[in-house]
Amino acid sequence: MAVSSDRAVFWYGCNMTRHGEVIRATTRLLEAVGMDAAPAGGPAHCCGSPKDANARINEGMARRTIQGFNASGRAQVVTWCPSCHMNMQDSMAPVTPTNFETVHVTEVLHARQDRLRPLLTRPVKARVLLHGHLGFNGRLPVNDLVPGLLRLIPGLEVVEHPYRAPGHMCSSIAAVPGALADAQRATLAAMAETGADTLCTIFHSCHRETVGLEQNHPITVVNWIHLLAASAGIPAEDGYKAMRNAADPRAALGEARIEAVGEVPFARLVEPELRKPPPV
Repeated sequence: MAVSSDRAVFWYGCNMTRHGEVIRATTRLLEAVGMDAAPAGGPAHCCGSPKDANARINEGMARRTIQGFNASGRAQVVTWCPSCHMNMQDSMAPVTPTNFETVHVTEVLHARQDRLRPLLTRPVKARVLLHGHLGFNGRLPVNDLVPGLLRLIPGLEVVEHPYRAPGHMCSSIAAVPGALADAQRATLAAMAETGADTLCTIFHSCHRETVGLEQNHPITVVNWIHLLAASAGIPAEDGYKAMRNAADPRAALGEARIEAVGEVPFARLVEPELRKPPPV
């Protein structure tokens, strides 16, 4: 993929709103390496996959998203979410014509690492194991690109282990009884074998499913963007992890923010996720 364009849409998808600091930090990193990246996400920029059961609605959402990107006049759409990235290639663009190229954010930062490297001045002392998945073999080389980017950070050591979890994100196995717990046990075993103290997630779904491991295991779970941001001096406090691992998520979030979300949506949609026990 060519990643030379300096004007792009940063498409973070519709499932990243729990991780605002990752969106902001990624945008700042893209800008810091010379890309004018306009963030776009949420329900108005959905790939349609949440409505896979209804082909008409799915296609309509996908068409609206592409039409919006076409109207932006930007030559590239930089993706975050692997589902969005693959859906654009597999089902969206083949149906609705595009006038932009789709590249993944890891490809952009890797191609511009000569600009990224000088920004990473703060040492990050960590022995890091990548939380990789098998589902990208031959599609998107994130399992290679992310470690390459992390190795630009002074003081950080990336350890190697052959284990890769099934699927392309943890959300794809979470519904299979026992599958997520088995994958997490295998990941913890790989950390023990390599002496890693930090588990680095690639995608948001995996991050949400793994940060709870900190409750029962002496490890640190971070996203790769958190590590780059820490070295570059970009604020990126992991608010989701703080709430997920808090003794009382409601108190950690605060009544004012709960009121802004709405008591009923919070109690039905957010609180059960925050209070569920880690699989292992």
